[in-house]
Amino acid sequence: MAASPSTARAINDRLALRLLQREGPLTAGRLKELTGLSRPTVADLVERLTAAGLITVTGEAGEQRRGPKAKLYGIVAGRAHLAALDVRTEGVAVVVSDLVGRVLARAAAPITGDTATGPAVEQAVTLVERTVKEAGADRLHTVGIGAPGLIDPATGELRDSTGLPAWHRRLVAALQERHPGTRVSVGNETNLAALAEQREGAARDRDTFVLLWLGHGTGAAVILDGVLRRGASGGTGEIGFLPVPGTDGLPSATDCAGGFHSLAGASAVAALAAEHGVPAEPGAEPAAARAVRAAVRSLEETGHPAPVPGAGPFLDALADRVVVGVASTVAVLDPGCVVLGGEIGQAGGEPLAARVRDRLARMSPLPTEVRPGTLGGEAVLQGALLTARDHAQDELFGGRQG
Repeated sequence: MAASPSTARAINDRLALRLLQREGPLTAGRLKELTGLSRPTVADLVERLTAAGLITVTGEAGEQRRGPKAKLYGIVAGRAHLAALDVRTEGVAVVVSDLVGRVLARAAAPITGDTATGPAVEQAVTLVERTVKEAGADRLHTVGIGAPGLIDPATGELRDSTGLPAWHRRLVAALQERHPGTRVSVGNETNLAALAEQREGAARDRDTFVLLWLGHGTGAAVILDGVLRRGASGGTGEIGFLPVPGTDGLPSATDCAGGFHSLAGASAVAALAAEHGVPAEPGAEPAAARAVRAAVRSLEETGHPAPVPGAGPFLDALADRVVVGVASTVAVLDPGCVVLGGEIGQAGGEPLAARVRDRLARMSPLPTEVRPGTLGGEAVLQGALLTARDHAQDELFGGRQG
């Protein structure tokens, strides 16, 4: 059945807007080439989108030719402002961007474990509002939040989880109260990190892969055939609860101690580094990531001023632990590619990935690439921002008629 004229116009508008988002400002002639639409159709959609305030003239093409230069059209970036939050057990980070994803302001603040729920929520909301003001935004169209824990697939809400701060769950409602009309969504931090690594990081050429998060805690995100798989209860990838050898016991329904988390979580990695005499480099990253980075640099830099004798054995021992989680995931999913994400995965880089890859090849008959993540801890914030941008553009670009 042929599309109605209004539906055809909406499809063409959305196609043009997506191209402008991906490519940047384009001339009408270039839009014609990329869309395959006729010149009159492109002229109509340019006029329609300009009148709607979605695109504007941003300059002129630099072609050397006689006559007037072609106008460049781009998305009106200030049409909507977005915020992304990375909510951790020890604090929150915020970025505010325009509609095309250009970051206008960012901030972070610690929220200590002894802070009561009400004051913690107020600290986080105040940080958001201060960052919005710094960005010069009047209001937020969409907010994306990345947080540890389970997201209820039926409601999209963060489930009550033992061991996670209560202010995490209260934050969504507080933001909605203080910013009426703003869409606020929350996603699991590891899932958002995987989306960021797929679109902007180590997995850009993969539509099937697993991200193994190695940070304060451990987790896994599963993307199969381009689709993020969340599971029946939103718990796909809760690998911290995976029972593994080498721990003192078994995890419980409320505590992942005794699971893979006890082998590869930040506190376990920091303790392993101390056992091998590997000090943490100065910096803002978690101590475990700084120790891994120090070990890698000690091995890679010729004439390192302070070589660390235990650097190689430490990375070997860490790979022995990490491959347990990788091999378990590969045996069940056969993803063909595993990305070592989070601060520790990024700090380990290719030296850690290569060690895990070699061990995996001896343990599993399934050919699997093991890659270091490129975005590290920033992946959660980037994933939350990408999700917020997608939601905003779907609303602003998707329902155009007339």
